[in-house]
Amino acid sequence: MRKYLFIILIVTAAISLMYAQTSQITCSGSTTVLPIAQAAAEAYMDLHPSINISVRGGGSGVGIAALQNGTVHIANSSRPMKASEAEACEAKGFKPAAYAIANDGIAILVHHTNPLKNITISQLKDIYTGKIVNWKELGGKDLPIVVISRDVSSGTFEVFNEKALSGEKVISSAQLLASNNAVVTAVSNTPGGIGYAGLGYITDDVRVVSVNKIEPTLATIQDGSYPLSRKLFMFTRGKATGDVERFIAWIQSDEGQKIVTEQGFVPIN
Repeated sequence: MRKYLFIILIVTAAISLMYAQTSQITCSGSTTVLPIAQAAAEAYMDLHPSINISVRGGGSGVGIAALQNGTVHIANSSRPMKASEAEACEAKGFKPAAYAIANDGIAILVHHTNPLKNITISQLKDIYTGKIVNWKELGGKDLPIVVISRDVSSGTFEVFNEKALSGEKVISSAQLLASNNAVVTAVSNTPGGIGYAGLGYITDDVRVVSVNKIEPTLATIQDGSYPLSRKLFMFTRGKATGDVERFIAWIQSDEGQKIVTEQGFVPIN
């Protein structure tokens, strides 16, 4: 009996030690950053079996709110943090630290049958605010324009709104969708549709048009000449430390940046 009790105690201790040595990292936020974070987490956990990393989407605003509330270690964001969000962090007792993990360009998408090759920032603004409503006004077919946008919790929406719309409101008839994938799918199924998404989500089912005659390429995004270029971030509660610091540093390393490239985005190095 004592022998069996001894074995049970040894097994219980081993299990307890195993869990005690497991470090948990939680991430939440941007759906644009999501594929990078997921792929990086899987690769990093393969290298470090004692680390458990969970990744959720929800939008940049959702991730930053979770960071403020202390329910995640990392907020993934496809935009810089707003001043009001940083102030809310400080009210919770910490200063947020920003870590750039990738470069990206917000690609403008149209249906594959749309002959449009280029669009200007001014034309984008007029389309999304309802001043241009038919493709014939841009030299295309006599076809109503269907405006497809991200929802307001999206970091991609925030950057697009700032860079393309100068902060003006999107037309009320626009379809507001919760993810990059949803936008790509909607545009691919809508002959009159126009939308936007991060580079890593582009498929052959849609056409990417240049903006101000500049295409979103590795070179134009890295040098910032593409008008809708941006950086993708991970935010932490104060300067990252321990396993969180090592995970983010690995993403920023050459090995981690290979994953960024594999996911269709542009490396920071």
